[in-house]
Amino acid sequence: MQWTSTALLALAALAPVTVDAMLRFSCSQLVVERIDPLLSPGSAQVGHLHQIVGGNAFKPLMAPEEDLPTTSTCTTCTFSEDFSNYWTAVLYFKARNGTYKRVPQMANQFLEGANGGMTVYYIQPYDNKKVTAFRKGFRMLVGDANVRGMRSNNMEAQQTSFRCFDANFGGPNAAPGMGSDTRNLPNKPCAGGIRSNIFFPTCWDGKNLDSPDHKSHVAYPTSGSFESNGPCPASHPVKIPQLFYEVVWDTRAFNNRAEWPADGSQPFVFSMGDPTGYGQHADYVFGWQGDSLQKAMDANCNVACPQLKSQSVQQANQCKQNQKVPETIDGWLTALPGEIPISGPGGVETPTQPPTQPPVQTPVQPPVQPPVQPPASGSLPKYSQCGGQGWSGSGTCVAGTRCNKQNDWYSQCI
Repeated sequence: MQWTSTALLALAALAPVTVDAMLRFSCSQLVVERIDPLLSPGSAQVGHLHQIVGGNAFKPLMAPEEDLPTTSTCTTCTFSEDFSNYWTAVLYFKARNGTYKRVPQMANQFLEGANGGMTVYYIQPYDNKKVTAFRKGFRMLVGDANVRGMRSNNMEAQQTSFRCFDANFGGPNAAPGMGSDTRNLPNKPCAGGIRSNIFFPTCWDGKNLDSPDHKSHVAYPTSGSFESNGPCPASHPVKIPQLFYEVVWDTRAFNNRAEWPADGSQPFVFSMGDPTGYGQHADYVFGWQGDSLQKAMDANCNVACPQLKSQSVQQANQCKQNQKVPETIDGWLTALPGEIPISGPGGVETPTQPPTQPPVQTPVQPPVQPPVQPPASGSLPKYSQCGGQGWSGSGTCVAGTRCNKQNDWYSQCI
């Protein structure tokens, strides 16, 4: 959603100076598949489903030294020098009869015409001081897919939220994460859809383009906030642009409460089995051409940026990828892709079939895809998958790393 004057005033209460300098643009859908180059590098199909936008060099293994503008042939973003990749989990509707259907994304307000995807912001410091743009090989993630409840006094937990829109993007007009926005998925029908708001850290250590957890090389201000020009910690002294995603989920077709759970609870669940929304997370791999992003930051660009090359929404919509391993993700499914179980605050839930509820539609069972496995022997490189439910590859990591269990379905060499 475009921040109107009311929303900008809400931010202005936190920020002592102008909030006009925010590079804002749409990135249409590139592909929807179970790939994660950060947490599962080299695996062609693993874990939960993601929706990805940006350059078409996206693949299971994306080495930091790879120059994405060179290996990409197109981008789904309207600023055509941006071949970065941005991705999040995918939202599903769980009907009362236990079947699932993917919730499509819709174009954001004033960015109509984009084929789903998301809106991306790079926000400059509010004190107009110079900000250091990301460099080739930089990547990071925010959020935790395994969280299922509110984390008090946790700075990262405050970076994600949801907005429940009235029809036509209506409702309270406030900055993302403020007003009536919630940290959990809305518990009522949203006539205009649901928007995910996701902010990334704004301080960098100035040395590492990545870290084992893809988080430790970045940080948040030691006091205040980015909006109030809070200082970066001494360990992470370099101020970077505030990267921000808006993803609008088109839930309008799923507002019939007769199809919601019989107990009246909200019916949406993320592809990692999260019915709460607290596990919302997002990933980023930098891929701007040359120093184009730095030029845009230095010029305090917003929606219009003459310093950057651009393409039409129609051209951006034409950039697409096929799934690396074909998998059924649409239509009515009997389980989330990858057979990911739903896990609420109390643990894994056992779904029940209400005997009096007729099926919404005959579910289609997606074909079971064999997992892509590495060689059974040999040492695995750093950050590779090395274990988890269904894993039959090597569990030996290269010297200096060990196989660290992240959850029941995924272990990683770190």
